[in-house]
Formats: sequence, C-alpha cells, structure tokens
Amino acid sequence: MDEREWLGERFEAQRPRLRAIAYRMLGSLSEAEDAVQETWLRLGGTAQREVDDLGAWLTTVVARISLNMLRSRKTRGEANLPDLIIDRADGASPEHGVLLADGIGLALLVVLDTLAPAERVAFVLHDIFGIPFEEIAPIVERTPAAARQLASRARRRLQARNAPPDVDMQAQRNLVDAFIAATQDGDFHRLVAILDPDVLLRADVASTEIRGAEQVARQAQTFSRPGLLRRPVLVNGAAGLIAMFEGRPLAIMAFTVGGGKITGIDIVRNPERLSQLDLSVLDG
Repeated sequence: MDEREWLGERFEAQRPRLRAIAYRMLGSLSEAEDAVQETWLRLGGTAQREVDDLGAWLTTVVARISLNMLRSRKTRGEANLPDLIIDRADGASPEHGVLLADGIGLALLVVLDTLAPAERVAFVLHDIFGIPFEEIAPIVERTPAAARQLASRARRRLQARNAPPDVDMQAQRNLVDAFIAATQDGDFHRLVAILDPDVLLRADVASTEIRGAEQVARQAQTFSRPGLLRRPVLVNGAAGLIAMFEGRPLAIMAFTVGGGKITGIDIVRNPERLSQLDLSVLDG
C-alpha cells in the first residue's frame, strides 16, 4: 500500500465524523459533502510531516471551510432551511445514525441558522463535539476566551428561542399518531387539544410562520383532503410524518414535543426540495 492509499483509508475512517460536523454547521447535506471533499483535497496537498494529529487537523480544516461557506451565505443574504434526514419510523439507518448521534433535531437546526457564523461554529464544535476552546480559537480567529464567549452567547440565544424538547420517542410518536388521526377525521377540537397554546408552525413556502393552537389547527386541517396518505417517519431523528398524494410526497412534517403537547411543527412543501429527498430508505 502506497502513502496515498494509506492516507485515503485514514481519511475515510474520519469521513462520517467530518460530515456530521459540517452538517451541523451548514444544515445542508450537499454543502457538508462539498466541505468534506474540499478537506480531502487540501489533505492531499499537505506534506504528512506537517500533520501531527490527523483527526484534529481534519476537524480544523473542515470547520474553517464550513465557516467560510457560512460567511459567504450571509454575505449573499441567503435564507437556508436545513436539509431533512428521513428514516423509517422504527429507527434511523446506520449512516444517518452518525449524523444524528447527538440528537440535534430540525427545530434546533432552524434556530442555529439565526446565529452569526462564528457563534454557530463555536457552539457546534464545543457544545456538540466537545472540542476545547483552545482549538476552536484559531478557527474563528479569536482568543480562547473570546471563543468561549461566542459559544456562551449562542447558547443563551438558543435557550431563549428553543425550549427543551421531550426526547422520549414513544411520547413523540403518540402525539404524532394523535395528530394524524385528528387530521384524517378533520377534528378541529382534537387537534387543538394536542397542541401547545403557544405552538409555532413554520413552513418553507412563502416563509410562513403561524403561532397559536387554534391558528395552527386550522392550517393543519388542510391535510385532511381525500386520498392523502399520511405515513409516520423519523425526521432528523424525531417523530414526523410524510404526506403522500398519488404516490408523490406532498409535504414532510417534523414535530417538536414538550410537556405532553406538540410545541412546534416544521413543514417542507417546496416541490423542488421534496424532489431532492432521498426516500429510498423507506422502501426497506
């Protein structure tokens, strides 16, 4: 085995972790893959004697690339909704399990996108992947103390905007099943009963935001149309559903549950985004 083959094997062993880091920072599977591939290209142009700790070196490089991509995105003023990771209701695939190992759901990814690029990178690297601030500091071009402040500020903003979700999968599934049954029956009062009074519905079409149990219940009743198939799935590791019509996905719904109620619903209805989803895992 020559040096490049040996290096390639070591890189492939790190690829799942690098992809998970980049996805957390970017919220985009395709951009995360681009960042990982760019990291491999940079590794190929680096003399091995310059790399003492390959894992740390790769983490630094993929984080810097992701930070530059975030800064470019903010400069262009792009709104970037997180990419969805869809799995069967009975569990995530092994590949997706690596991406979702820390339990970061879609709702938190949405909130992460409101952070400044350096805040997001510092928070992801430290709070999710446990990387010391001494290693984060040169990535975000700050002192360790300033990097700590970035992560702390991000943490406060996330806590202010995102109540701790109920991570009990059975509790999530029970509420989503109740939601499906109520929408199928067109039962407005049952829908209101399972929604938190301050529930927030977000949809990617026209950047819709609706707050309040009765208002969200009225919107949810649009999913009671005849011929609509509602299938329980996992969306980014949490209970969700896919609405199918005539064999094609009409919408993906991700739910946030807390205190025995549905506290948030995120809906993807954009046809272009739906067409890009990998739903092959649902066929197994």
